[in-house]
Amino acid sequence: MVSFLRENKTASYLLLIVRLYIGWEWLKAGWEKITGGFDASGFLKGAISKATGEHPAVQSWWANFLDGFALPNVGLFNFLIPWGEFLVGLGLILGCLTTAAVFFGMVMNFAFMFSGTTSTNPQMLLLSIFVIVAGFNAGRIGLDYYVIPVWRKWWNERFRKENTIVTRS
Repeated sequence: MVSFLRENKTASYLLLIVRLYIGWEWLKAGWEKITGGFDASGFLKGAISKATGEHPAVQSWWANFLDGFALPNVGLFNFLIPWGEFLVGLGLILGCLTTAAVFFGMVMNFAFMFSGTTSTNPQMLLLSIFVIVAGFNAGRIGLDYYVIPVWRKWWNERFRKENTIVTRS
């Protein structure tokens, strides 16, 4: 299965459909927040309040993070969440830096689920697993086809220069 996802051209077309769906969902969610005056403070307070009882919807360690870091820095999260969602969606739709985009989408899905929200997050996370396992093949039908070879060439040239051992004859 992994070999199929990572190497098969047919898989790259199937992954394009998955990528477009996930990308659209992220793009739409981000755009609604960007244009709608998003404020995460209510969501964060609600998540913190769910950290009670014998089987809390939010684990205490996560609630402590939200209460001690996220809530005091809500302005940062009011910027990061909408723009993160929008840029993840854009990256997936365009197939540009696909692996990075899907990784950060998965991080957001986990953060939302840790905060006691289910919604479409498990479904998007499950589909994202196929995209991240596929690696480059998931973005082959997209800008990654052009961007990744250039990036790899630049990286390899830079890496070789910094780690070349000079020998004297």
